[in-house]
Formats: sequence, C-alpha cells, structure tokens
Amino acid sequence: MTETLPHVLRSDAQDNRDRVLEAARELFAESGLGVTMRQIARRAGVGPATLYRRFATKQDLVLEAFTDELGACSAIVREAASDPDPWRGFCSVIEGVAVLNARNQGFTDAFMAEYPGAIDFAAHRSALTREIAAISRRAIAAGGLRADFVLDDFMLVLLAGRGLATVPSQDRAAAARRFAALAIEGLRAGDANYPLPKPPRLASRI
Repeated sequence: MTETLPHVLRSDAQDNRDRVLEAARELFAESGLGVTMRQIARRAGVGPATLYRRFATKQDLVLEAFTDELGACSAIVREAASDPDPWRGFCSVIEGVAVLNARNQGFTDAFMAEYPGAIDFAAHRSALTREIAAISRRAIAAGGLRADFVLDDFMLVLLAGRGLATVPSQDRAAAARRFAALAIEGLRAGDANYPLPKPPRLASRI
C-alpha cells in the first residue's frame, strides 16, 4: 500500500500535466497567448492551485506547451523514419504534420512572435529537415515517391497547409487529412506523372 500510493499520486500529477498542456495548446491556438491561466485551468478541468503547483508562471506554461508541440512533431518524423515501408512512412509524415499544424498553427505563430529567441527553433527545424530528406530518398528508391520530388516540395505542402488554420476548429483535423491525401496523390510515383515545374527554393527559408 505504501508503494502504491506514491505511484498513483505521480500518475495523477502526470495526467493533470498532460491535460493542462493540451488545454493550453488548444486555447493558445484558438485565441493567442492572451488567454488567462484561469481559462486554461477551466478547460483542463483542474483547479488554479493545481495549475500553479506545476507552472509557477504563465511563461513557464507557454514554454513547456511549445516544447511539447515540437516534441509531437519530432515523434511523427521519428515514427516515420522507423517504418519498414518507406512510402508509408513518407505518407505518415505528410498527414501527421498537416494535422498537427492545422490544429496548432495559431499557437506556433503567436509563440514565435512573442518569444522569438526562447527556443532554438532553427536547430529543431534543421534536424527534422535532414530526417525528412532521408525518408524521402528511401521512398523514392522504393518506387513509392515520384523521382522528381525535392525537399522544397515538402515545404510547399507545409506552406499550403497553413491555410487550414482558418477552418473551424471542429473540422480542421478532417480537412487536414483530406488535404494530406490530395498532396500524397500528387506525390505518388506513377506512369501518368507529368514533369513538374522548377521548384522554388523554400527549404532554407522555413
């Protein structure tokens, strides 16, 4: 009994943390960083005291929520890289990142405007770009991804997908999956592929 109780308490604390961070990301995406800690606690279903025990200041909460956001993106890419089917892995990156960005683009934009130097975002982006490039090469070699694909095409998909943030929140995930499916069909290798126009240089700008 004495061993079980601390474990239960730790589990409850972790659940509270996860609910708070999820609620914070949702509210920051919907309304920007101006939402109050009380609003976040209410959305998460916890009391203000519980919230402040874990996050002493709103800035602490914002930074941890954004770090979790980057972690979710990294997890999508890592899982794709470990998929034994390169084309399936590539498709999962397109869909996973499209859905993640559609849900939380507003939060990302607000964070970068308010805390531009708080996190080394360039290093995060560079690491993921290398992983995605490797996934793409394997998908081309396996015959799933069209041979004239370049990394700038992935960046183009990301840029186009930013418009999904304007879709009503309840429809964003479905819209993002539809958008991803359409993009994937355009990138799939096939005898009917037409040559693509020269790509713009985007990979170094995003």
